[in-house]
Amino acid sequence: MISDDARPRLRPHVHLRWDALRAAWVLLSPERATFPDPVALEILRALDGRLTVGELADALAARYQAPRARVAADVTALVSRLARDGLVLTR
Repeated sequence: MISDDARPRLRPHVHLRWDALRAAWVLLSPERATFPDPVALEILRALDGRLTVGELADALAARYQAPRARVAADVTALVSRLARDGLVLTR
């Protein structure tokens, strides 16, 4: 599990791009393409290594006036899955 103090960022070979043909955002990595849902997209856009998981959860909870615990659970789950799949680095 990823801690609140982790500073996740996408690995150098992983890119979030707009796919004009499909009119959708896509997370690209070697031999893989994933089309994130709106919640995942908001989290992915922030994975640049500057914010901690906790800071990201705070910011998103404030932006969307959502319960911080729920947002933190979503952020932690997604970042944990991305780290397990080798798409995210944490420091």
